[in-house]
Amino acid sequence: MIETPYLLFLGDAPDQLAVKVAQGIKDWRPENSVGQFRMQGCGADLGLKDMTLAEGKAAGAKTLVIGVANRGGMISQAWRDVMVQALQMEYDIASGLHNLLRDEGPLTAAAQTHGGTLHDVRVPSVGYPIGNGVKRSGKRVLAVGTDCSVGKMYTALAMDAEMNKRRMKSTFRATGQTGILITGHGVPLDAVVADFMAGSIEYLTPDNEDDHWDHIEGQGSLFHASYSGVTMALIHGGQPDALILAHEPTRTHMRGLPDYTLPSLETLRDTALPLARVVNPACEVVGISVNTQHFGEDEALSYLEGVEKRMGLPAADPFRQGAGRLVDALDAM
Repeated sequence: MIETPYLLFLGDAPDQLAVKVAQGIKDWRPENSVGQFRMQGCGADLGLKDMTLAEGKAAGAKTLVIGVANRGGMISQAWRDVMVQALQMEYDIASGLHNLLRDEGPLTAAAQTHGGTLHDVRVPSVGYPIGNGVKRSGKRVLAVGTDCSVGKMYTALAMDAEMNKRRMKSTFRATGQTGILITGHGVPLDAVVADFMAGSIEYLTPDNEDDHWDHIEGQGSLFHASYSGVTMALIHGGQPDALILAHEPTRTHMRGLPDYTLPSLETLRDTALPLARVVNPACEVVGISVNTQHFGEDEALSYLEGVEKRMGLPAADPFRQGAGRLVDALDAM
């Protein structure tokens, strides 16, 4: 178990998008977030109290959580120095980076000397099967995005929270580092060997009661040249009964790919749905989740109204407005 509460490490992240791991923990588990640790040049801010390692310890923090999702998931020398200091102060460290803590000699040495624990949450802990496509009982919903980091996880968490509030049967199924750090369990999908990716999602979303909904945390995008593989595994392994289209309307290009523009919502719908129907012919697109964080209130409402009219589906920002209308659409299936 990863001990809480956390001091959230933002390092020298260039912008808010780069700290999506820390942002997710702060938004969905605020009781576990005592403060943030920022290095010189950090361009991100969670609105939490800035703390030194000593101040975090005094506030009760047990674990330094690496809250940055940088391209390639690498640990810099500057970060490494901070982590060694944290271990010397008897912190544990939790990370979802591809660059594993356990592979860093100075960190393993400091952990052994000072009794700290290194948690690499992006390491599969189960021998997953190869997917077989056999129909499972229960219901499943997956958010698919026009790009990476558009709000797919927030959509799933918000729908799960709304269903729990209504006393419906519902489970959030984490498939990435942030979701796992929020809930404490899940499948680190992008670290699973390719042949077993779909099978790992079948494992994560087993047979269930007919009126139980699994909210599968979305990953990547079918249209992202770097990360489309994880999305395909979620679609075929998840065998969703419903798809939610997720979009961030202010993007000028795919994240990290300046030469690629985002697809339209219509193109996303017309691409994702036939792929989902390969494993579940009854799958339907039931709603649209729009990340309106860069819009004012009036602009957000106007944009959502236009999308809803154009697409003929309920459109909402589930974090800003709540997921009620999306859950209504699922409940009506």
